[in-house]
Amino acid sequence: MILSTTPSIDGKKAVEYLGLVSGNAILGANIFRDFFASIRDIVGGRSAAYEAELRKAKDIALSEMREQARQLGANAIVGIDLDYETIGANSSMLMVSASGTAVVVEPE
Repeated sequence: MILSTTPSIDGKKAVEYLGLVSGNAILGANIFRDFFASIRDIVGGRSAAYEAELRKAKDIALSEMREQARQLGANAIVGIDLDYETIGANSSMLMVSASGTAVVVEPE
């Protein structure tokens, strides 16, 4: 499955547009990660724990979207948009939403 944030894929012609597909992932943040991340924020640096959680949520959202497209008979998704949000009490949950257009592109 080809995934692209652009509306088309270089060298490939979309022969059928199958519709919008999407995937979502919401992951809770751990209190210990929150504590250590806040220390990192004070002293500077990156929060590896949050980066790993964001990466995991993105992978889940893309996987759900890919599966939806596959069920429609697509071999590519174009125009992918990724949105990241914090939700819940005290912004304690991470949400990633992915959406795009499922298409069939000509085989090589």
